[in-house]
Amino acid sequence: MYRKVAADLREAITTGAYGEAGRLPAEGALAEQYGVSRGTVRQALAVLRSDGLVTSRRGTRRVVLGGARVQSFSELLSFTHWAYSMGEEPGGILDSLVRRPADAAERDQLRLEPGAEVYVTVRLRTLSGTPVMVERTIYPPRVGEIVAELPPDVVSHTEVLREHGILFTDADHTIDIVAANAEDARLLGCRRGGPLLRERRRTTDPTGTPVEWSQDRYLPGTVAFSVHNSLATSALSRHARELD
Repeated sequence: MYRKVAADLREAITTGAYGEAGRLPAEGALAEQYGVSRGTVRQALAVLRSDGLVTSRRGTRRVVLGGARVQSFSELLSFTHWAYSMGEEPGGILDSLVRRPADAAERDQLRLEPGAEVYVTVRLRTLSGTPVMVERTIYPPRVGEIVAELPPDVVSHTEVLREHGILFTDADHTIDIVAANAEDARLLGCRRGGPLLRERRRTTDPTGTPVEWSQDRYLPGTVAFSVHNSLATSALSRHARELD
């Protein structure tokens, strides 16, 4: 029964029945509405919480986190700028920062020589105080050395790096779904093994030199990505004109 209640509430939330940052009915009201016990309602709410659709505050009516915030790939925005563009307050909490030898994949992505080291950061990113994403970023030494000197609660690494002349100008993105690991579950408050939207990104500076290789994992319902394609600028279109 709790799965049925969760599914019904999920549909209502995603279709906007409760609005942005609205509140679900009280547990007692939901129990009466669905003809189930409060324990069943709590189980259903726990599912919605693990899916990132409602907050986890106990003893109060659950607050709906709202629909996914759309992020466009037509322009390269940092998490901070993207949050501000939606009227949200961005946050960043450093969980760990280590310096270690780069593995083969990292050397390939960042174009590093054998034996090179990298700086690896894990941060919890928030929107207006609500956890939405775990950010894992691997920096080459010249970038990581600057990041390592930053306060742990600094909101934007990108802005500080820009002040040091390191610009993020181009990026390649790969989007897929992954299962939350133990670290994701601890930081995001989701269930281990639950689905997360993953964005893998390699960013380069104006010279084409890689400045980061990042993996961001978002809670469901917190972000959506939009992509604009144009036949006029595609390789297929250029090839067709050549044939003409």
